[in-house]
Amino acid sequence: MNRLSVLLTSLLLSLVSVAAPQAAVLPPPPEVAASAWLLIDADTGYVITERDADARLAPASLTKLMTSYVLASELASGRVSNDDMVQVSENAWAQNPVFAGSSLMWIEPGKPVSLLQLHRGVVISSGNDASVAIAEHVAGSESAFADMMNAHAADLGMTGTHYVNSHGLPDPEHYTTARDLVLLAKALIERYPEEYALYKEREYTYNNIRQYNRNALLAEDPSVDGLKTGHTEEAGYCLVASAKRNGMRLVSVVLGADSERSRKAESRKLLNYGFRTFETLSLYSAGEELASTRLWMGQQQSLSLGVDRTIRMTIPRGSRDDLDAVMEIDKVIKAPVARGDSYGALLVKLEGETLLNEPLVALQAVEPAGFFARLWDSIKLFFIELFGN
Repeated sequence: MNRLSVLLTSLLLSLVSVAAPQAAVLPPPPEVAASAWLLIDADTGYVITERDADARLAPASLTKLMTSYVLASELASGRVSNDDMVQVSENAWAQNPVFAGSSLMWIEPGKPVSLLQLHRGVVISSGNDASVAIAEHVAGSESAFADMMNAHAADLGMTGTHYVNSHGLPDPEHYTTARDLVLLAKALIERYPEEYALYKEREYTYNNIRQYNRNALLAEDPSVDGLKTGHTEEAGYCLVASAKRNGMRLVSVVLGADSERSRKAESRKLLNYGFRTFETLSLYSAGEELASTRLWMGQQQSLSLGVDRTIRMTIPRGSRDDLDAVMEIDKVIKAPVARGDSYGALLVKLEGETLLNEPLVALQAVEPAGFFARLWDSIKLFFIELFGN
């Protein structure tokens, strides 16, 4: 369909410049001492840097991100409550030989423990025993809970992930990817902010045992507020971290580092690079009028066009003045019009590369005009098309 191209003379906060200055020169992304890594802008999904982000690797205790996510979903549904008192089975007991040498909350059969205490034990203490207790309370058995974990993973689009337990101790059929972990972290942050708040707690005491959050970045960087560490011999040292600075949130994943110190340092390296080198811009709001165009054969002669979602973009720092925005609008739009119908596209480009191609949609519905008004518009359109004017 023929369209008119219109230069949008200013983005929100006057971000467009037709005459662009010299392009910003970006430093290269850091090399990371790990098996796989990924850094994204959590708000826009923009991938800043990655390496082997789709490789299927052992997740170790990063598994507990999904254990926590499933519990958060169950809490939101009302099927369980933070005040539930959980019966600790022999299977979930800290003295279970399966847990020997691993991280524990130190729960025991016969000793009362609430679901909220167990959640803290999973998130802060990384307790394998607490994970099993939650799984059994929510689903009746750990295998049934693993089925729930896999169902949620599928719902989130985690195509490279499969769970067989709630804690992450090694199993050949238990794996994930850096990209999937980012999807999971984003969902936790966005959908369950109350539960996500647990991830920034620095310590937890249960059974007179004080334990400290294994995410050492929490103590060193005030912008970091999550998420989770993991370690087994098979997985190496792993960390999913999230930080927010000046309204911009990044999520990093480091898998297979060779020490606690390394996973912390490599995660810090990624986050600092992202914040230093990129920025997130809010360009347009959902429902904001970006153009008003001629409407034919309708009960009104103009139609407001805009976008149906808030537009945020991640761009290199120093390049906001290089952005160009163009609206391509259909030349002839006729009523009836339904709200949300697309009549063009909004293009945002940087140095000739199209960063955004978003439908321009009708912001209101318009019914057809009466017979004679439609007839008159048809005559006018005929002569406009005839003379090309």
